Amino acid sequence: MDQQTPQPSGSENAENLVCSRCGKVTEGAPPTWTCSVENGVRRYFCDSCARENLRAIEGRLDSTWW
Repeated sequence: MDQQTPQPSGSENAENLVCSRCGKVTEGAPPTWTCSVENGVRRYFCDSCARENLRAIEGRLDSTWW
């Protein structure tokens, strides 16, 4: 699966966000999406990907381990 480049901090309200796992695109930052900072990089995950990987997210595993 291709990794998408996360949007820079502060762009949540102005630009489209891309799910770092599945590539889904949305306008702005939906409240159901998850934001994770991994190695200093902000990554966004759509509600579907976040739900599928909730245990790993709560365990603080980087998305590369999912």
